[in-house]
Amino acid sequence: MIHSDSKRISIVLATLSLGVLSLATALHAGLSFGSRGRTVGGVVIDPAGMVRAASLEDREELANQLQNANQVLNGDLREAAEMRMVSLKGLQAAVAESHAAGKEIPAEAEFMAGLQRIEYVFVDQQNHDVIVAGPAEPWKMREDGFVVGTVTGGATMRLADLTVALRSVENARQEGITCSIEPTEEGRRRLQQLLNRVKLRPGQSPVVLEASMREAFGPQMIYLSGIPTDSRFARTLVAADFEMKRVAMGLTPSPVATLPSYLEMSRNSQQTKNQNPRWWMACNYDSLGKSEDGLAWKLSGQGVQTMTEQDVVNQDGSVKRGGVDKMAKAWADKMTESYGDLSRKMPVFSELQNMMDLTVVATLIVQERLADKAGLDLSLLGAENDALQLASYTTPKAVEPHCSFIRGRAGWVVTASGGVDINGFQVVQNQVADPSGSKIREEALAASAGNRWWWNK
Repeated sequence: MIHSDSKRISIVLATLSLGVLSLATALHAGLSFGSRGRTVGGVVIDPAGMVRAASLEDREELANQLQNANQVLNGDLREAAEMRMVSLKGLQAAVAESHAAGKEIPAEAEFMAGLQRIEYVFVDQQNHDVIVAGPAEPWKMREDGFVVGTVTGGATMRLADLTVALRSVENARQEGITCSIEPTEEGRRRLQQLLNRVKLRPGQSPVVLEASMREAFGPQMIYLSGIPTDSRFARTLVAADFEMKRVAMGLTPSPVATLPSYLEMSRNSQQTKNQNPRWWMACNYDSLGKSEDGLAWKLSGQGVQTMTEQDVVNQDGSVKRGGVDKMAKAWADKMTESYGDLSRKMPVFSELQNMMDLTVVATLIVQERLADKAGLDLSLLGAENDALQLASYTTPKAVEPHCSFIRGRAGWVVTASGGVDINGFQVVQNQVADPSGSKIREEALAASAGNRWWWNK
């Protein structure tokens, strides 16, 4: 335990942010006919899976890619739409046509015609098609690499992520789609030993111990399951988890007034030194609406919520999980309540929201055999093939720790761990009858723009 001359010093250890780890570095960063570079939104993952800041050369490469990415949108893509339909049959055809011509996938296909969310899934038996629909906007690429809608600033959906979601349904059935950043037992044990033998002099700041604390604690390990670990999808989960910890630990100022950091909320509270809060983000949907004929489905709800539990750290560094800390729960609830505003200010959270939508939709299509009902072959999107290859990135494996310090009523250490858990099966199993779905489907199909694979209602 570390003491000061008057009050004990609370020491909170959190992960060093990967910042914009999940961001695309070029218009076609998620899809390619080969591998892409290691630079991702100003961050580089080295061949060992560790993170380093981008060099000047890396930043120049990113700037060139961003310049090439600024394509002019044409026609209706320049306008926002409350409901835009995207034909998966037509989307596949656009990809196949580009591959046959030896061209890159067009921007409108890679960014799914500007979809911001998916609210409906329709089966079109007459045209042998499955259609996804939701609000859409024209898009732009920010200087930090995020591709967002020009109206709300929410992240634009990606064909690459839909492809990963469809190809990962069976893996997710076996092991789930998860991301977790965890301290090692050895690191926890070394840190406890260090803190047990040090004592601050009167007036001395614990900042002087930061280097030794980081060395003792060592790298935190990144664990991924259910999806390709070298995909953009995986990087998004990792980045969202890191940014959640940064906001919670006060390493990044919260851009939303209703969401203070966990440190700010805990400033005058008393904590037990071996109990550490753990946060993770999970699906948060209402019941899935289903029409009587099973040809129209409606997704509703925010999509993401923040969950928490306590990690009790033993002397040997092992962890026993269980129970909920009142203050940690209060912070998790605030993040859930603020998620909509937060995702517009920090698009990585909007990216995660998109991953949730796409995973639920992919699970629905497979679980309810919607492609079979439509008579549609979805193998181009749903299976490995030469026509649609995903860009490959170095798998993120570990991140160095970082320290943040506050004064409190008791000395304690928090090793921020947690992650992301996307359970599309649980959402799809929670169904309710929605008689309005059939009429909305009929109106959506009637508005079809002929041979174009996307259209507005």
